[in-house]
Amino acid sequence: MAVVYGGDRITRVSAELAEAFAPGDRLVVVQSTGALLHVPSADARLVDEAVGAASRAFLALGAVTDDAITAFYEAFARRLEDDEVFAAVAAANATDVDAARARGRSTTRLELSAKMRADMVAGLRGWAAAPSVRDQLVETIEHDGWRVEQRKAGLGVVGFVFEGRPNVFADATGVLRAGNTVVFRIGSDALGTAEAMVEHALAPALAEAGLPAGAAQLLAARSHASGWALFSDTRLALAVARGSGAAVEQLGAVARQAGIPVSLHGTGGAWLVTGEAAVTGTFATAVRHSLDRKVCNTLNVCCVLERRAAELVPAFLHALSAAAAARGSNPKLHVLAGSEAHVERSWFERRVPIGRAGGDVVEPQAEPIDEADLGTEWEWESSPEVTLAVVASVDAAVELANRYSPRFVASLISDDAAEHDRFWAAIDAPFVGNGFTRWVDGQYALDRPELGLSNWQGGRLFGRGGVMSGDTAFTVRTRAIQADPDVHR
Repeated sequence: MAVVYGGDRITRVSAELAEAFAPGDRLVVVQSTGALLHVPSADARLVDEAVGAASRAFLALGAVTDDAITAFYEAFARRLEDDEVFAAVAAANATDVDAARARGRSTTRLELSAKMRADMVAGLRGWAAAPSVRDQLVETIEHDGWRVEQRKAGLGVVGFVFEGRPNVFADATGVLRAGNTVVFRIGSDALGTAEAMVEHALAPALAEAGLPAGAAQLLAARSHASGWALFSDTRLALAVARGSGAAVEQLGAVARQAGIPVSLHGTGGAWLVTGEAAVTGTFATAVRHSLDRKVCNTLNVCCVLERRAAELVPAFLHALSAAAAARGSNPKLHVLAGSEAHVERSWFERRVPIGRAGGDVVEPQAEPIDEADLGTEWEWESSPEVTLAVVASVDAAVELANRYSPRFVASLISDDAAEHDRFWAAIDAPFVGNGFTRWVDGQYALDRPELGLSNWQGGRLFGRGGVMSGDTAFTVRTRAIQADPDVHR
């Protein structure tokens, strides 16, 4: 069967899709790509019920006090701190990790460590201490006999789809602080952990604080179809997606064509550039601390000035090797074509075990890449993986970053303030620093758990910063207060 998409193009239903499709199922046609997304009726019903409950809970929140919302965060944090309660969550996480590892899946973000647990508790306590933005006065316009007030208000139901990382509950539930409700889906690898978290901590905390049960809901579904159904539901006020670039881009396309505002947080990878006045020790330390683990703000491309290469490239390679040694692994290096002469030949000749999601793979420790591959984000497991480019100038590095990077995180290592000012003015990135790149994190930098970090890959953001947090998801209502009953136009 032919299906029209994009107004003037045709895609065709495959035999497999036709065979799988059943009465009551839905078909989502992605208008930008022609992808045909099959949503089984069970997933559609699950989402319909969850969004319906969240919509009712949003209206009910109008009668809930700020103190009750604070009590929810405190109760949630207290349960996560309770070792007896947390034991059930930890057991579920161990099962998830074992299952993911058996399928050759990455587990670096899946393992619920003691630090991850502590960060969740700190995030929830942060929301408990944060001032409420509900009904916050933004502006007053005085007129003769009457005035107009602009006040912040909740958006409504926030749909949140994120990767298989179990520590995002403080992020997702942060939207309650602004008077919103949330329906969220987690990657299938972490679903068991998430279900245990809901059962033993989230749901009891909502009940204890007297908040409606529909205020924060997990979609208990492993299928991608539940995410497509969620982002197609026009009752959502905002759709937030976080994860791999391709999946996030597709979810964003589904939401946009349904008329739902989106906040996408997919492609990552930080760039680090050395300036004319770079201090070798400062540079090496920044590299080392930017490669402690693989997340979106991890160093991905390092640009070293050719004039300083004899001094700085060995320092870079030493820091890269130290980052790998700290993880008990070998580093993986990609070198921009034309820059190979600045790297010892032994790096290209050595074949070493590189830690991949499916286990160690023996491969060359260093390999050349073309300029077009500077845009590749290396999704490494235990072996720090990064690209080195030797460039003629800071301006040349900026030009490459503006063309090939996700326009996300950029750092300049230099002791020259004027050089930093020129870099700040020229680089097209929302997050710019002068040291390690891993500072880019809502909770770490702004003391607010984040829903996600936006890059500028799809254009600069309108009306808000690159950190999307629970208390930034609001709208503004306008209220007229008339003192003189005879006011008229």
